[in-house]
Amino acid sequence: MGLVQVDQFSITSAVSSVIIGGGSSGSSSYNFAINTDDVYLLTYTDLYMTNDGNSVSYRFTVSGSADSTSNYDQASEGMYSNQAFYRSGNQNLSNLTNYGLGTTSSESQQGLLWLYDFKESSSYSFATHQSTTTTETPEYVGAMKGIVLAVAQATDGVQFYANANNIASGNFALYKQVSTG
Repeated sequence: MGLVQVDQFSITSAVSSVIIGGGSSGSSSYNFAINTDDVYLLTYTDLYMTNDGNSVSYRFTVSGSADSTSNYDQASEGMYSNQAFYRSGNQNLSNLTNYGLGTTSSESQQGLLWLYDFKESSSYSFATHQSTTTTETPEYVGAMKGIVLAVAQATDGVQFYANANNIASGNFALYKQVSTG
């Protein structure tokens, strides 16, 4: 298996949100929408905020618009550098939250989202999310999450948005998994 890049976007000045994929509603000039049965990998690096302690939340997009219904379920395990592991599970969320970030590259988050069944209008879209974070405290956190949007509908991208103020930095790329043989 291999990966082919289909979309990318880098924040050059502070923004309130970014859409990767999502067709013509996407933040890049690629106008790419997830529209095949393939598995996709969304990567992001150097993600930090304009104000300490703010965080980035995310949602899946439907026809380029964020699905803000209370149909997201997630389970996660956070592995902290200075405290015990933290397990949580939540249902009926309107967004997927992240850790509080700082305002510099050294207080940022990096992550991978594997996206599954986004094109399928007769099944749920789901993802796995792995991230590493250095908070403004500073505290180091590694997290693993499983996510499902419990609505049978096609989704075509991911929106990242600031819970307050703006996202100062971030580099995003979307890849399609392809057969190489």
